[in-house]
Amino acid sequence: MNKAVKQDSGGDLIADREFVRSYLDKIPQLQEPTAADNARYRELILDLLQQKNAAMVAHYYTDPELQALAEESGGCVADSLEMARFGTETSATTLAVCGVKFMGETAKILNPEKTVLMPTLEATCSLDIGCPIERFAPFCDKHPDHIVVVYANTSAAVKARADWVVTSAIAVDVVEHLLDQGKQVIWAPDKHLGRYIQRQLGAGDDILLWDGACIVHEEFKHKALEEMRHLYPDAAVLAHPESPLSVLEEADVVGSTTQIINAAISRPEKQFIVATDQGIFYKLQQQAPDKEFIMAPTSGEGATCRSCANCPWMGMNSLQNLYESLLAGNNQIHVDPALGKKAMIPLQRMLDFRNSGS
Repeated sequence: MNKAVKQDSGGDLIADREFVRSYLDKIPQLQEPTAADNARYRELILDLLQQKNAAMVAHYYTDPELQALAEESGGCVADSLEMARFGTETSATTLAVCGVKFMGETAKILNPEKTVLMPTLEATCSLDIGCPIERFAPFCDKHPDHIVVVYANTSAAVKARADWVVTSAIAVDVVEHLLDQGKQVIWAPDKHLGRYIQRQLGAGDDILLWDGACIVHEEFKHKALEEMRHLYPDAAVLAHPESPLSVLEEADVVGSTTQIINAAISRPEKQFIVATDQGIFYKLQQQAPDKEFIMAPTSGEGATCRSCANCPWMGMNSLQNLYESLLAGNNQIHVDPALGKKAMIPLQRMLDFRNSGS
């Protein structure tokens, strides 16, 4: 296959972008709870967690109320890799996963004996939607000489088709490890992270990209970021690698959510422009209270995201629907056992690679 096709990404096999965006219309508008409502839900949830031997696992992009409650209850607030690890280490028999559906599926795959609940099963991810197994599997079949590496933001079925699953924290290291072995790689689904990996490793010809994108990170704009740098000349830019390459080129630090938080803590600057979901500001302000965090600019009006710099599906998680899920045991995640066993192989490779320090 020639270089131009390798740099492309599967042509008509790629899910139509409008199909992905159409999912936004299905997101319900939730009524804003009062402070008294939230206080009561917190009490009820803490009681239910104890009654049901359950642990909360919340992503950095969820509502600060959920992150705070996960911490208060002895649960976990983390990126997707650490969320996955926590589920395997806790003695809780039920996991209440606050995030998007692929995170609940990952928890179930890693912990098939545990009950996995979510506040809602409607919370999905544009990367997951944009990489359906019905299209992805034939694409992989056309390139049997390639190792298939997929981002954690994918369905259980796509994970089961992969050789490796990675998170943004270890994506570059895993792909470098494979390239050093003389392998060629299919990377899916996030093209921006894929291009960042290509750039970091100087390996464009050896990495075949799927054409997916995060609807939040894709809205960060280089020109507007450049202008913001002039307004805050002493600020450092922290960017998630799901952002476009032109934005990453402006960044002082490119990294996963955990790496962004660590950079904010350790770097000497007092101001940071942050190009990732604004849910991370809760943890940033908690860990570096003496520093100022400014949201990186998006395209604003007309952007594909309903609320720019905030994942609309993460926003579907609330204290109310978490309480209802725990109370009734609904919104349970089920993964076919045979599929789960297949998906466990590349997930275990990820965990082993991370634990080995490779």
